[in-house]
Amino acid sequence: MQKINCPNCRKILFYQVIKDLPYFPFCSNRCKLVDFGAWLDESYCIGEPMGSDGSTCIYEKGEEMDG
Repeated sequence: MQKINCPNCRKILFYQVIKDLPYFPFCSNRCKLVDFGAWLDESYCIGEPMGSDGSTCIYEKGEEMDG
């Protein structure tokens, strides 16, 4: 049996397969929604440096962005 901690409330969750945890990696729908709300409130961010033009580039060199 494997175990993980809920990233929100730190409750220990035991499982044999991921399908045993309907809200994986969270312990409940509440913890899942609390985390989602933090992303919506911009409490979380992905720490990637901005490009020199103020945007991040996800295109391969030589490709152009449509639009």
